[in-house]
Amino acid sequence: QVRLAESGGGSVQPGGSLRLSCTLSGYAYSLGWFRQVAGKEREGVAAMHPSSDSPFYGDVARGRFTITQDSAKKTFYLQMNRLKPEDTAMYFCAAGRGERLLDPDEYDVWGQGTQVTVSS
Repeated sequence: QVRLAESGGGSVQPGGSLRLSCTLSGYAYSLGWFRQVAGKEREGVAAMHPSSDSPFYGDVARGRFTITQDSAKKTFYLQMNRLKPEDTAMYFCAAGRGERLLDPDEYDVWGQGTQVTVSS
């Protein structure tokens, strides 16, 4: 059974950085980070196939966020730099079996979410 445990959210000022972590139990063909603001659809931020280590990024992440993994720890990370107030959201990690890596419908196991708040 696949399980995910997230950590690393919090509050930061605009321009600051945060690193989110997600530890995986079990096997996942694809791993992704998503975010959601109340009343809006879940949005793909970054994702990867652990076997290939090739990242994919949503428009909101490109150039500012980086997804990486530590295979030995079965943990993957989302490093977020130059954060903006509009990055404020609940962030989720997810494990899936599909090819559309930034499509939340391709994921069937979700972490509990961690809140990221960017404000001055």
